[in-house]
Amino acid sequence: MKAGLSRDRVLDGALEYLDAHGLPALSMRKLGTHLGVEAMSLYRHVPNKAALLDGLVDRVTELAFAGLQDPPPGRPDAWVPWMRQFAHALRAALRAHPGVLPFAATRPVNSPDALRMSERWLAVMRAAGLPLGRAMDVVNVVATFTIGHTLAEVGQTPGHEGSEPDLDQRAGELDPARFPNLTEVIATRAGLDFDTRFTEAIDILLAGYAALPPRDAT
Repeated sequence: MKAGLSRDRVLDGALEYLDAHGLPALSMRKLGTHLGVEAMSLYRHVPNKAALLDGLVDRVTELAFAGLQDPPPGRPDAWVPWMRQFAHALRAALRAHPGVLPFAATRPVNSPDALRMSERWLAVMRAAGLPLGRAMDVVNVVATFTIGHTLAEVGQTPGHEGSEPDLDQRAGELDPARFPNLTEVIATRAGLDFDTRFTEAIDILLAGYAALPPRDAT
């Protein structure tokens, strides 16, 4: 048995296994084998597979938070660059671990670690002058958009990885007379740059929220 087994080691090992084998292959027994321990020893750190999946979402979010410095309190709109930095960091973490995407998009954010991170989000944004209700909206919209965009970008269907349709695969089937715009998109790559699309969309979202009049004073 490997020494030093901890919740962090279990989650990191699960990320490694997920990256290599995909979600359908992940089980507590196989994870224990991957870590060189008996599966039962994992339950001291994650009580069940549902908690393991929640922990993987938390772990990826923690990776996004790593190195993220809170903005100085009391500076109007200081939350905007902070949320922009977080959105890009979250996308990078999800792209590095795309197996997490299907359940990052669907599981409720209510684990102890997730609640602590949500509290930090809200505290930072309120300290920067954003009312509580608006802060909650911004956090949810930015996180949801980032997960959804990254899921569309690199996500795979559990159990059917590699079978996802791709527009380029249909290129030879498209009649330019019937689909002039789509054939031009395929030929020129116009609008297919995920980096540019994501950057612009996040900037638009944050600028839009920053420009809204106050909705409450909480």
